[in-house]
Amino acid sequence: MTFHGGAELARVYDDALDGSYGLVASNVAEPNAVVGLVRGAASVDSDLLLQMSNGACTFAGDSDPIAGLRAMGTYIEQVAAGHDIGVFLNMDHQTDLNTIRRQAELDLPSSIMIDASHESFAENVERSRAAVEAVERAGADILVEAELGRIKGVEDEIVSDDAFYTDPEQAVEFVDRTGCDLLAVSVGTQHGVAKGRELELRPDLAADVRTALRDHGLNTPLVLHGSSGVQPDQLQRMLANGICKVNKDTRYQYEYTRTAFDHYRAHGDKIVPPDGVEDDRDTFFNDVEWSPNKDHFDPRVIGRAIRERIAEVHADLATGAGSAGRSLYV
Repeated sequence: MTFHGGAELARVYDDALDGSYGLVASNVAEPNAVVGLVRGAASVDSDLLLQMSNGACTFAGDSDPIAGLRAMGTYIEQVAAGHDIGVFLNMDHQTDLNTIRRQAELDLPSSIMIDASHESFAENVERSRAAVEAVERAGADILVEAELGRIKGVEDEIVSDDAFYTDPEQAVEFVDRTGCDLLAVSVGTQHGVAKGRELELRPDLAADVRTALRDHGLNTPLVLHGSSGVQPDQLQRMLANGICKVNKDTRYQYEYTRTAFDHYRAHGDKIVPPDGVEDDRDTFFNDVEWSPNKDHFDPRVIGRAIRERIAEVHADLATGAGSAGRSLYV
């Protein structure tokens, strides 16, 4: 099944809110991660939300973010077509309104996240509303996610040394004025490498934001950014309080690199010549007896291992978030 637009993604979020589960939003920048994530989600009958930041699109497009989005979008669509789950694509932490307009005109993503959380409240409202209007003008089937509050750490080009918790009443005003479809809140998580025991998590604050929004007639799904260090019991408390989108990036990056590292460390003698043998790569070791073993340096070998590991990790994460067995498309 090919990946879907915003209206279909909104259906998944509605189901997540009703069922108190979360959709794990998984960042990608290249194909191996995509295949692993799709396989992992399909193995547990969970719908899948992939994410690409502007940096990831730029990387995939050889410095052209729109080319990267087109290329990865086409790839995701083709891979998704072989699996009976819903697959969606979110543009993560977008800061440039011109880029957002171009993304909306493509009508390729399922959703776009405008991140102006580092600006003043008034500027955040203005820029987030402009993103909503850009999507509306394009007539695109795209949801808009915005962020209120500030999450500590580094995410793409957004850097924050401190965290600022989301104010529930301010959240109501923000959603009302911007018209955003989802709201990312700051409740104590952290971008990058974080340990759950060191996070000052506030599931009660997520509950307060959810209650304030519903009291004003706003059934807005909440988003948890920076969740790679959040432990299962901590996540469950968040899911019970209106969080239905849970972002993961750092964990996959580590699993990707660790899988490659473990393989190459275990088979280093098949890739790098031993001591005393000239490391003459220019002649491809023509003048020595030793030769590298293609069974270990062929990129497809480690690519398969990476796909398998990421599939395992995502299946576990989806199960923990409660989306396993909940696909609306199986």
